[in-house]
Amino acid sequence: MLQLLIIGLLVAAFATIPVAFPWLAFVFTLVLAKGFAALGVAILLRAGLISIGHALFYAIGAYTVGFLSQGAGVDLLIPQLLAAAAISGVAGLLVGLFMVRYRGIFFAMLNLAVSMVGYTLLSKLYNVTGGTDGLAIATPSVLGMTLSREAFEHLLLYGGLGLAVVVCIVAHRYLKSPMGEALSAVETNEIRLEYLGIAVPRVLLFAYVGSAILAGIGGAIHALAVGHITPDLAYWTTSGQLVLVAVLGGIGGVVGPFIGATFMESVRSFAAIYAPDVWNIIIGAGLLIVIFFLPRGLYGLIERIGGRRDGQ
Repeated sequence: MLQLLIIGLLVAAFATIPVAFPWLAFVFTLVLAKGFAALGVAILLRAGLISIGHALFYAIGAYTVGFLSQGAGVDLLIPQLLAAAAISGVAGLLVGLFMVRYRGIFFAMLNLAVSMVGYTLLSKLYNVTGGTDGLAIATPSVLGMTLSREAFEHLLLYGGLGLAVVVCIVAHRYLKSPMGEALSAVETNEIRLEYLGIAVPRVLLFAYVGSAILAGIGGAIHALAVGHITPDLAYWTTSGQLVLVAVLGGIGGVVGPFIGATFMESVRSFAAIYAPDVWNIIIGAGLLIVIFFLPRGLYGLIERIGGRRDGQ
């Protein structure tokens, strides 16, 4: 019930605030992009697995849109998004088959290593990826209609918002399913799961592929919103931001990563105007407060307030 209320409030805010402040439409679209990817990271965090390499799948989603737009001549929005999700999922399957055998620091560092290999390839293969210059993304057509850039940005925001609601519902049902509940058990007692006959590698692989698809969708939305992509999307700092967003928002509910993304992008945007040199300090201070006082993140704080009201 609380999650539905939060989703409703977020949807209302995302739908109405850009009408009053049009420049926030771009910021909110980036919030959705980061929120999708951070949700994928949060799913793995439920199993106690910290991925410092999911920027790779974020970049794969973005570059899939870039290649389709420039190389293949596919300028339709929906096929671009579907292709980004599918190719990110396939990449997640291939990488995940190797990753799910590791835990703890080995899982984190191996994901980082693979991501940095991807970053290097994107930077060095100039003839294919444009190197550090990146690729420009043309505005795609929608259902055969060519929209102005402004109209397309609004469509991307509200379409992404609708997609986020659907993804949150699907992710919530998945986490409440036996496969999703097994993720928490992996962190607490993996051996007991094996004794119960549950194939832990299969549970983790399913989660890993799903998280890669979410990151790919986020990367595709980022590419379409910004209109330009560079190898920095696969850099380790992007992966760190995704982990930061997931921790800030909290992993107790599927809405948490979107709350964390809203907080981070809002602080970054306003700090760029009023305090451009200290936004990293503000984000860092926020993270410290969450670590010390809000172990379940901002979503946990909302849960606590909601619980008190229910108890009154």
